[in-house]
Amino acid sequence: MTSLELAKNSIPSASVLGCTVHLVSMTETLNILDQFIKERIPRLIITADASGLVMATDDPAWRDLLNRADLVTPDSTGVVWALRRKGAHLADRVSGCDIADELCRRSVESGYRIYLLGGGPGIAVRASRHLEAKYPGCHIVGTDNGFFDETGEPEILNRIRAAEPDVLLVAMGMPKQEQWIARNMRNLRVPVSMGVGGTLDVFAGVARRAPRFVQKLRMEWAWRLALNPRKFKKVAALPIFVMKVLREPSSTKGV
Repeated sequence: MTSLELAKNSIPSASVLGCTVHLVSMTETLNILDQFIKERIPRLIITADASGLVMATDDPAWRDLLNRADLVTPDSTGVVWALRRKGAHLADRVSGCDIADELCRRSVESGYRIYLLGGGPGIAVRASRHLEAKYPGCHIVGTDNGFFDETGEPEILNRIRAAEPDVLLVAMGMPKQEQWIARNMRNLRVPVSMGVGGTLDVFAGVARRAPRFVQKLRMEWAWRLALNPRKFKKVAALPIFVMKVLREPSSTKGV
């Protein structure tokens, strides 16, 4: 067994719809990422929400990638509910947006080098400026938008390698962002790479997260749908997810 496998297998986990999800809090997640950065081994982090796990039931390649990832956090109240049903003791979800924000905050003292990739033209640059204003001394070492084709990809890869980031945040939508990371992570040699979906839009100030009280009420999905009706397909996956989970044994095996 390799050291990478040892690290992954040492983190408590459970299976939801055939996908491994790690039983971690935000503090535990950040501590694990600190360790990953110290070890300098390229790792893939996935933040799994209900729609992503539903997608995996019909997409074997995506399900396989989820199960091969080095850390999969429970990034929705639905996934937390499914894990609690299996006996897991989780306080709350661990979202990609919160992880990314915390890594940027920690970079001020730790010196972590962070690269932002994805979003529309100018979004990553705006996100970088907002983060540097929010956390003076935040180490954003490069930005690129996600609108590039196969001919432009080598240049993007070269820029990321030259910047030598500790953390690569990729905003291309799930599962495209995770597939892109998996395809390039060995070549890029970045210790922590994570797909962050619409997080750069939030950081750039062009999209808003739900207020804290809405998040605490577990209604962030409704907030997103109200602001962006195009999210309907993602929200529509929630009842499908619930039905599929209810058909699973509520076993504590693997917890």
